[in-house]
Amino acid sequence: MKQFFITVAGVVAGLLLFFIGVPTVLIMLVAGQAKPTPTPSRAVLTLDLRQGISDQDPNNPLAGFGAPRRSVLSVVQALHSAETDDHVKGLLVRLPEGGLSPAVADELSLAIKTFRAAGKPVTAVSQGLYASGVTSSTYRLGAAANELWMQPGASLQATGIASEEVFFKRFFDRYGLMADFEKRYEYKNAVNPLTEPDYTPAHREATVSYMTSIYQSGLSAAAADRKMDAGGLRAALEAGPMSAEEALAAKLIDKVGHPRDAEQAMLKAAGDGAKLLSISDYRTRRTPAVEGKPGLALITAEGEISTGTSDNQGFNSQGGVYSDDVAKAFYDAIADKDVKAIVFRISSPGGSDTASEQILTAVKAAKAAGKPVVVSMGAYAASGGYWIASGATRIIAEPTTLTGSIGVFGGKFVLGEALSRYGVDMRGIKVGGDYADAFSSAQPFSPSQRAAVSRWMDKIYDGFVARVAEGRGLPPARVQEIAKGRVWTGVQAKDLGLVDEIGGFYQATAAAKRLGGLGTESVPIKVLPTRKSLFDLFGQMMGVGAEGVRVLGVAAGLMHDPQTKAVLDAVNRARLQSNGQGAVLADIPAW
Repeated sequence: MKQFFITVAGVVAGLLLFFIGVPTVLIMLVAGQAKPTPTPSRAVLTLDLRQGISDQDPNNPLAGFGAPRRSVLSVVQALHSAETDDHVKGLLVRLPEGGLSPAVADELSLAIKTFRAAGKPVTAVSQGLYASGVTSSTYRLGAAANELWMQPGASLQATGIASEEVFFKRFFDRYGLMADFEKRYEYKNAVNPLTEPDYTPAHREATVSYMTSIYQSGLSAAAADRKMDAGGLRAALEAGPMSAEEALAAKLIDKVGHPRDAEQAMLKAAGDGAKLLSISDYRTRRTPAVEGKPGLALITAEGEISTGTSDNQGFNSQGGVYSDDVAKAFYDAIADKDVKAIVFRISSPGGSDTASEQILTAVKAAKAAGKPVVVSMGAYAASGGYWIASGATRIIAEPTTLTGSIGVFGGKFVLGEALSRYGVDMRGIKVGGDYADAFSSAQPFSPSQRAAVSRWMDKIYDGFVARVAEGRGLPPARVQEIAKGRVWTGVQAKDLGLVDEIGGFYQATAAAKRLGGLGTESVPIKVLPTRKSLFDLFGQMMGVGAEGVRVLGVAAGLMHDPQTKAVLDAVNRARLQSNGQGAVLADIPAW
């Protein structure tokens, strides 16, 4: 009897999901497909950076629920579109109280200055900058605006750059834990917090070097934008915390006023009837470029690199770079006769070497097919992130992009001794040679196992060096000198030959158009991998495809009133329009 009631409950739950859940979700999809209202005749765009920002739009459509999606690329693209939009009269930026990634500040500053060059004023508003290690990058972004406002009584603390590491070696030693890793070479510092009690000389040298480069780059840019001497600006900022009023007296900001005051000033300058409009909303009101015209492909890659595809992640997808998806995007671009060149946007700290190699092979295939590949680097393109960039036709990085880290590490955590102290013993059995249990967590590598792991690390590292040497046209011996797992900034990497040009997405698209023979006029851009629709994701959850979702929707509609059925029919039409074959020309303006 108990099993009977369990079965009945399951059937009821399934029916509720089918007849209530499915129509509800599909009706929500209709709302997302509704025709956007036009841009106000006089609009001041707003960009709120206080809630954080990613480099690229997520592929998971549910990532936008609960908060507006914000990405560096979407902001840059929206501002580019707004440059020639007569309805847009200016931009108001709300700065965060903490730090921004230096490369994010670089990219957005460049976009803001280009927007200003089109005759559109920009006001940045701060409610205080408080020391968090990289607040100087936030100040650098504010300095790019026509006017930098600060709320009365707020604090300006943009003194230097700081970072810290937590080292676990002594803790591990106390409790019998061991991080048993091999790395190539001394500058490959990712595992040092697990294997060392303090900064090694190489770790300290590399960290001080790139932090100094980031700090000096930001100061120089801010000083140029504020029309101040770089030394004078540095002295003023490093004098320590100051109030908004003191910052105004030191000419570090332009006005002291509340955010509401800045809004009203912008609206007044924009003219009668002007309204505020978020950049997220503005993006939904733009008209996509027209298909069937020669243009560019934009292939995006943000996060850790791994093998596989995001199709297997469903609702649990947290983003990342999946090698099957990115490689397929390149082969789709190769097959598309309208794609004349490719912009490859990378913001990745690295990941799997085999996944990186799969992507690099696709990059090389695109070049061999006569489609130039221009890499645009975001916050970082390190380790595997640089591996996949190394074979591009041209590499463009921000001044502060963390670049290179040509190196590798591998190993394991050893738990056997720690567990034995608590009466838990790990025992194993193996057949097939000494290496069979090399990655057992019961004991450290044996001498023969360590020798084998070392040979494996050497092979991967030598392959990495060879790929960089080939891709960058550098002697292998030169790459060996600048590799060793060391991280460089974009400015440093350019001097070393690892990067061709300092710039952002603007420069990358211009270079791609030039290399693809597209001239300087605006051209359409296709985004790859194709963004998933809610139909795709919901279909995965239900175990059916997008076509199956349509069938379920029609069946559910038959059980409801005519109005609901009409809505579901609209869903089907929207699906057909937004979920076609191949790459869809997404909400990116012509470029």
